Order: sequence, then C-alpha cells, then structure tokens
Amino acid sequence: MDTDQLLVVLVLALTFAFFVWGRWRYDAVALLALLALVLVDIVPGDAAFAGFGHPAVVTVAGVLVVSRGLQNSGAVDLLARWLTSAGSSPTRQIAATSGVAAGLSAFINNVGALAVLMPTAIRLARHAGNSPSSVLMPLAFASLLGGLVTLVGTPPNIVIATFRSDVSGEAFAMFDFAPVGLGVALAGLAFIALVGWRLIPQREVDSDGSLFEISDYLFELRIPDGSSAHGQSIAELGAASDAEFVVAAIVRNERRLALPSSFETLRAGDVLVVEASGEALDVLVAEAGLEVAGSHESALSELGSGDVVVAEAVVMPDSPLRARTVVDVDLRRRHHINLLAISRRGRQSRSRLGETPLEVGDVLLLQANRGELPAALERLSCLPLAERGLSVGRRERRALLAVSIFGGALLMAAALRLLPIQVAIAGAAAVMGLVGLLSPKEIYESIDWKVIVLLGAMIPVGGALEETGLAADIAGALVAVSGDLPTWTTIALVLVIAMFLSDLVNNTAAAVLMAPIALGVASRLAASPDPFLMAVAVGASAAFLTPIGHQSNLLVMGPGGYRFGDYWRLGLPLEVVITAVAVPLILLVWPP
Repeated sequence: MDTDQLLVVLVLALTFAFFVWGRWRYDAVALLALLALVLVDIVPGDAAFAGFGHPAVVTVAGVLVVSRGLQNSGAVDLLARWLTSAGSSPTRQIAATSGVAAGLSAFINNVGALAVLMPTAIRLARHAGNSPSSVLMPLAFASLLGGLVTLVGTPPNIVIATFRSDVSGEAFAMFDFAPVGLGVALAGLAFIALVGWRLIPQREVDSDGSLFEISDYLFELRIPDGSSAHGQSIAELGAASDAEFVVAAIVRNERRLALPSSFETLRAGDVLVVEASGEALDVLVAEAGLEVAGSHESALSELGSGDVVVAEAVVMPDSPLRARTVVDVDLRRRHHINLLAISRRGRQSRSRLGETPLEVGDVLLLQANRGELPAALERLSCLPLAERGLSVGRRERRALLAVSIFGGALLMAAALRLLPIQVAIAGAAAVMGLVGLLSPKEIYESIDWKVIVLLGAMIPVGGALEETGLAADIAGALVAVSGDLPTWTTIALVLVIAMFLSDLVNNTAAAVLMAPIALGVASRLAASPDPFLMAVAVGASAAFLTPIGHQSNLLVMGPGGYRFGDYWRLGLPLEVVITAVAVPLILLVWPP
C-alpha cells in the first residue's frame, strides 16, 4: 500500500468514525474529508467541487422538489385517505399502510411519503386500540423498500446509475431497478405484514394513545393579595424566578384565558394554570407568595379551550429546532406556542424543557391557537400527529396537474428517452413552480441541502478510491475471501457489506463508497458490473438495523416509543429475507 492509499484509508477511517459518532452533521464531515484529500494533493484542487455538478446531485435535488410539489398538490393526501378502510386488525393495517408507503416511495422522497402517512397510521392504530409502535416501524421500513423499485426512488439508485454510465456509457434507466427491487419490496412487505411486526416490542399506551402524562405536572395557583406576582407580566414573573414553568392559562373572574400572552399583566385573584415539576412549583410558590388552588384534573381541563388546542408534533430532520432549545428559538414570543412536554424515544422527558436541545424524532406536546398552529408547525418543520383536512374539489384538480407533470417527465426520460433523467426531473420541478404548485421559497426549502452537500463532496472522495488503486485492492481482497466459491457468493458479500455500511452511515455515502469497490470486484472476475452494482443498490437502501441508518427510521423513533436496540429485532430477519430474495433475482435479471 503506497502513501496515497494510506492517506485515503486514514481519511475514510476518520470520516466513517465521525459518521458513526453522529455529533457532527454528515454533510460537514463529508466536506471536511474532501478538503483533506485536496490538501494532501490526492483530489486536484480544480476538480474538488466537480461533484456538485454531477448528474446524480442534480437528479436528487430535482426529485426532492418534485416530491414537495406532489405533496402540496394533495395527491399524496388523497391516496392516504384510502387507508381509512384498513380495519382494526394489525396485520391488515400494517399491510395497507406499508403498501401505500412503498408505492409512494417508489416515486417521491422516502421521508416525504412517511411524513404524510404517519399521522394516518397513528390514528388507525389508536382507534383500533393498537399500539402505534406496531405500525410505525413497518411504515418506515416500507418507505425504504419502495425506494428500491425505480431510479428516482432513493438517492443510492441514482448514484449507482451514474457509476454504470461511467463504465458502460449508459446509465440504468428509470425502471431497470424494478425487476429486482419490486421482488425484494414485495417479499419484504409480506414478511413485515405477516410475521415481522410481531417481533417489535409493543409499547403500552393510554386509552387515548397519548405519549404524554402531564396531569401530575399541572397545578392551579392563586395570586393572593400581597403577592409579588400582582402587577407583573408573565414574562417578568418568569425572569424573576429560579423555577422553570409554563403558564398555560389564566382564570380571571370566571373567564378563561388560554395561552395568555407573555406580556399579560397578572392580578390578585387570578388563578394560574401552571405546568411545572413539583420542585419548581415549590420554588415558585415560595418566591412569589402564591397559593395552590386546585387539582390536577381541573387544571388539565383548562389547557385547551375555545380557540386554543393542545397537539402533538414531531421534530423533522430539517427543523430549525434541531439541536436548539425553545429558548434559543423564542418559541413562545415568536411563534405563540407553549411547549408543555417532550417525549424522546417513547419516554417523557422531565428535565428543564427550556434548556433541553431538541432532536430529530422528538415528539412535542404543544399548546397554541387553533388557527395559528398549522402555519407555525410548517415554519418549524414539525409534523403534526393528526390528519390534515382536505378540500377535495380543488385538491383533486391540483393533484391531477401535479401527477401529469411528473408523469410527463418520466415519459420523456424513461419511455421515449428524449431527455436525460436529470434534465426531465429538473424541468418537472420548474414547471411545478411556474404553475403555482410550489413557491420559490418552497423550491429551495424542499431540497435537503445536507444530502446535496454530502453527495457532492463524497463523489470526489469515492473517485479517490479508484484513482489511487485502493478500490481495486479492496476488490481483490473480497475476491480472495470468496476463493473458488460461485460468483453468487461474491455478489451476496458485496450486498451484505453495503447493508452493514448503510446501517451505520448515510445510505448515499454507502453507495458512493461501495460502487467503486463493486466495479473492481467485477473487473477482477472478468464479469459484468451490472449484478454487483445492483447488489450495492439493494444493500445501500436496506438500512434496517439501527435508527441512524436512515432519516425515516429516526423519524418514527419518538412516536413509536422505540429504543435503539428495538430495530434489529425486525431489521435483522428482514435483511436476511432481502438477501435471500435479492441475490437470486440479481443473477436471473442481471447475469454476471
């Protein structure tokens, strides 16, 4: 191993370690890896950012924009409405919701499909008296399985297609992935619906399915004559106290004021509905001279009344709340929302809410004005765990328009081959913007820039594997491990290694790193590269062992009440099923 190869190994080892550590964003880690290779003169400086103009990057960005346009049109919501007849049987609910999720994910962003269907799945489970944990992990896994079916279903497929273009001059087409991907998806869905969901630990839920039990933290406090709270605003009372609390409502002369302004002036005789821990309550009562005035039950009834509602919402991957506290974003003053509680990995957090940095997948219990809540949640990129209402007439026309635009792009690229896929998808995104399905702001917001930076940075890093000969050396080692065994064992080995990588790092990064190695293996065996690239495509999208393997897995962790170690219970046997089905299909459709 020469010096350049050693440097690439060192950079990749550190990159992999930081990916697994997870404290730094994976796009930042990938960019640092690229810069490191530029500094040691392995990646030429003038080609350092060529990856950002790569067709795979343009296609991924376009697919994300088109996915948002389809969601805005109501096409996905109308499809989700069909799930209301799924019945109460867990098997039927899982089969229905997972089947729709897989179908949607074949054409739109996995996380987008999951986000639209998750509230419906939770509602179905709760109404049937089932735990949401029984349906949410299958739903997330189904969104990954559906992505295997088409070129635009998942970024790894787009990456693999462009690697094939570099080798043979022709990329995989839109539905070249379907013969293998559809078979794997159907087998995976059947396993999940019939057997797999029974392997998931079932989280016990209350009769209403709530993740929260806050009644023990709600108190009614009266402001007596002589209290220092008299004449203060709510904000001034909070600033003067060492206790952390939320004033959720005020009862004044038999009039209820839910979600009062921070500038509301308090008066003697007011009864405050306060959400706080027992310790914080003692401090507040002592400092302000307040009196405990009512039971938990009566306080609970004051949280949502009139135009004020209490709702649950999930922190999405692109939320500005991620890694920030509610104090940092000034949630109460800027967005008119009270944070009442946080559920993380199925457990309600009782640490100081104002000092708790929020994470992707956290479920927040929020109090807000009914009319203001939807817009606020959209600004905060939080997913409400309740179905959205639909205005059917206009939505159906917009849905038809959006599907026609997307279908036309696929027709020109996949069937007629008049345009490269990246041009067709970018054109569809532009047309959706021109006809009003997307605002200019939404176009930019719909692109997951972390994925774009990751892919643009990792493409040159993956190229360094080939340029230094490291990919060929690793491929030789894999061939040596396989020895004189049949070719299918090497294909299976490539698939399993890609699976392992995708369980620990971003699936796009796994595809970029494994594709050059797969090509090297094919070259060593003097075989067609197609089956080995297909093995990488399947393996890179089969991230089922951990919640960090894919954003979909992480997104259901909080609402489902899952722990880190719950995923392998369903994920491991599912990966065995996928491997057992994928390898024969690859050999049949793409013989070496």
